[in-house]
Amino acid sequence: MGFSIVKHRLVGDGVIRVDCVKNTQVIAGPDMIILHYTAGASVMSSARYLARPDVGASAHLVIGRAGEVVQLVPFNIVAWHAGRSRYAGRSGLNYCSLGIELDNLGQLRQEGGKFVAECGVVVSFEDVYVDESGREKTYWHKYTKVQERVLAEVCGVLTNCYPIDEIVGHSDVTERKVDPGPALRLPDWMRYY
Repeated sequence: MGFSIVKHRLVGDGVIRVDCVKNTQVIAGPDMIILHYTAGASVMSSARYLARPDVGASAHLVIGRAGEVVQLVPFNIVAWHAGRSRYAGRSGLNYCSLGIELDNLGQLRQEGGKFVAECGVVVSFEDVYVDESGREKTYWHKYTKVQERVLAEVCGVLTNCYPIDEIVGHSDVTERKVDPGPALRLPDWMRYY
């Protein structure tokens, strides 16, 4: 893809801008990345929703299933993605982190032999990740290979530009959330951040 960062904005093929004007507070220097899933219908519907002035959430980026990247908030501005959060002795992580949303339906439920997302979308079996690590099986929407590759590339560019020490999931910073879920297969180099 060949991404780079210019004036706190991601540039490269396929980067789309959706301005999120509600976010204006400056980040003193982001040092972590928090990963999320959108649980929305599409990358653009999720980006437009997060950019709405009446919605109390936002993110820096949304990465689509085909690898498209939408930037809502510049990397030097606080986005509202972590909520009540705590990690490594710090709280209020919006003020020190970059939020990346991945276009994904998240955890699924099994109904009559079908896998259904919270929003009612039925997911085909080949797009279901089965997690058997707990007491009971859970079902999750798979991430696409191109989406994971673009995420790794974007995180690589961000870690080269900002003093990123941690790449974690939303579920790592609050007990209220389960995203990005076990279906996200992070590259080995990202696991050691």
